Amino acid sequence: MENAGRRAGLYTSAALKHASLVALALLAVFPLYWMIVTSLKPETEVFTSSLIPLHLTLDNYVHAWNAIPMGRMLTNSMVVAVIQTAAQLITSIFAAYAFTRWEFRGSSFIFGLIALTWLVPFQVIMIPNYVAISGFGWRDHLAGLIVPNIASAFAVLQLYNAFKSYPKTLIEAARLDGASDMGLLWRTIMPNLKAPVASIGILLFITSWNDYFWPLLVTTKLENTTIQKGLQMFISSDGNMWGALMAATTIASLPVLLIYLMLQRQIIDSFVKGGLK
Repeated sequence: MENAGRRAGLYTSAALKHASLVALALLAVFPLYWMIVTSLKPETEVFTSSLIPLHLTLDNYVHAWNAIPMGRMLTNSMVVAVIQTAAQLITSIFAAYAFTRWEFRGSSFIFGLIALTWLVPFQVIMIPNYVAISGFGWRDHLAGLIVPNIASAFAVLQLYNAFKSYPKTLIEAARLDGASDMGLLWRTIMPNLKAPVASIGILLFITSWNDYFWPLLVTTKLENTTIQKGLQMFISSDGNMWGALMAATTIASLPVLLIYLMLQRQIIDSFVKGGLK
């Protein structure tokens, strides 16, 4: 009887935990569901409390696509996010490898400076960056959006921990086999760090994709800016077009969702390994 009562208690506890997780998952997904549902409602139903569209329509998507150069903006956002993410990953990989592989004078001081730059607000460097890109003639140009963000202190710090946890015995074995520094990095270390690199990469991509303030400052023409600035076009003092805004936001969210689905396995592996450590 005692064992049966104990098992019943364990089952009850597990059921409560799973119910809590389901409730939290629904709470997290509900804003996304509400965004999609609102984008499928006509304007007369936007402010109703119905959880499903009573009169399904795609007019909001048509209006959003025609109101702004959405195709061009999505292309700009993808180009900026992909190039910026790739540049940040490459520079961070080289920096983290240098800090963990080599001992040189001032390395701790330089690493400390990189860590401190992560704490500096964007508003502090906003004006110097703006003056610099204006001097190069990169206003209203994708280069002005990309170049000031080709390095990430956050990515350096995260990859530093990943590189530092890599077994040194494997590095020494590869070195005895005659591997060069570049061969050691790309053929020995990187194939075993795909999970953390993928998880950091998607975080960098999302950050770049969702950036609004810097494109707002640098670009003036809609065809030269990103989708996040385009979404602001549906908000005005005369009235907000919520249906079209939700439709445009849904379209803008699809690339991030697709990339997450493609890298889902690596991201989960990264969090699992990080939790086991």
